[in-house]
Amino acid sequence: MATKTTNQGGSSRESGLRELFIDELKDIYWAEKALVKALPKMANKATNSELAAAIEDHLAVTETHVDRLEQVFEAIGEKAATKKCEAMDGLITEAEELMKEIEDGVVRDAAIISAAQKVEHYEIASYGTLVSFANTLGESDAAELLEETLNEEKEADQTLTEIAESSINIDAAGEE
Repeated sequence: MATKTTNQGGSSRESGLRELFIDELKDIYWAEKALVKALPKMANKATNSELAAAIEDHLAVTETHVDRLEQVFEAIGEKAATKKCEAMDGLITEAEELMKEIEDGVVRDAAIISAAQKVEHYEIASYGTLVSFANTLGESDAAELLEETLNEEKEADQTLTEIAESSINIDAAGEE
């Protein structure tokens, strides 16, 4: 567990980190709930069946992430709550705009993968930070749950890369 060190303002670094940890949990909790609403739209707009299936599979995983975050809140003795995640809101808005602007086809599928990977990279960064915070705060149960989600986000990113590189990007390069 981290040592409590008082700074000149009188608050402990540990309590400051704990507050930040909780704030970041609320942020990613909002983000995951927003993705539960956004992913079906992305799957419906995908024309490649492998891409649509991967997004639908990740929707089920994302629902698990929401449940797991509720377990994290419980593990640290906090009530599950959300705080609007401006970053995720922006990423989802960008994805929706791309899907409207680009006609059906493989180029739109490439755009969906691009948008989805931006989301995954944001989540990977967020969960990596949360795992580190949880470990520093001695919240080993929370860290374990968060690390499980982190690994699933990395797997989703890898799946998207494989789909993009095996067909979609190549086909999109040939489309005028």
